[in-house]
Amino acid sequence: MGLKDELIKLARTVGGSFKTRSDRETIVARVADHLRNDLNIQIKQVDQIKIQHIEKYVEYRLNEGISKRSMQNEMAAIRAVLREDGRDQILKQDRLTNRALGLSGASREGAKSAIPADLFQKVISEALRLDKGVAAALLLCKQLGLRSEEGVQSYKSLQTWYKNIVDGNERIKVVFGTKTGRERDVSILPESRNEILTAIKFAVKVAELQGGYLIQKSNLKEAMYRFHNQSRRLGLVGKHSPHSLRYAFARRQFSQYKAMGFTDKESLSLVSQDLGHGDNRGRYIKYVYLK
Repeated sequence: MGLKDELIKLARTVGGSFKTRSDRETIVARVADHLRNDLNIQIKQVDQIKIQHIEKYVEYRLNEGISKRSMQNEMAAIRAVLREDGRDQILKQDRLTNRALGLSGASREGAKSAIPADLFQKVISEALRLDKGVAAALLLCKQLGLRSEEGVQSYKSLQTWYKNIVDGNERIKVVFGTKTGRERDVSILPESRNEILTAIKFAVKVAELQGGYLIQKSNLKEAMYRFHNQSRRLGLVGKHSPHSLRYAFARRQFSQYKAMGFTDKESLSLVSQDLGHGDNRGRYIKYVYLK
């Protein structure tokens, strides 16, 4: 068993929800790939991982444009896996604190930024040439405020969404790929209805040509890897990562709710629900998504 396989096995045994385990596996697999492919460090066991290896990984990710907040989450996953392997001693080293790694002082206030319309159009134009399935998923993420996994798994709901909108329904239900498995409703506002329908129709067409899937891979993990890899190739990194599409969606929804006569407080609550954060996270939406 190689380092990557051993790390993934440990990531599974730590526990947590399906999404938490899946994200943890993705992180440690990235660590193993970086050590082997980028740094040419040929180690085969977790107990051979040294402090400098982790430091180099953190530096690599920060240079890619990942936020400090996200990197803190990645370090939490790495620490959990090392702890599961009995590497508590290495975790006690001062060099692996968030402060020493340059990760302290992170804030939840808007590490991302709503992607500008011209940049998104450029990304989609290139995505249509590179991978139509990824293009379809990105369009759905922006039009419906989907998280990346929700976009990749949206093929399971496309026909239902299409029928709901054609029938005049004001909401569609996001079921697959949601955080902690909680389904949610997304409001289809009048001003955006045609754009949303166009994105769904395009996704339906792509899925029909690809055996029912947007991204043709043998499992969700591989599909997510391709989605993120292709997104990086398209330039969706840093503050304009795929998650920035949710920021653009939030801004659009807020603006349209306001135009419909809702107060700021009501609009923020409605956007929060559309994003899957519940009805009492208006302040969070204001200072993170709308900053």
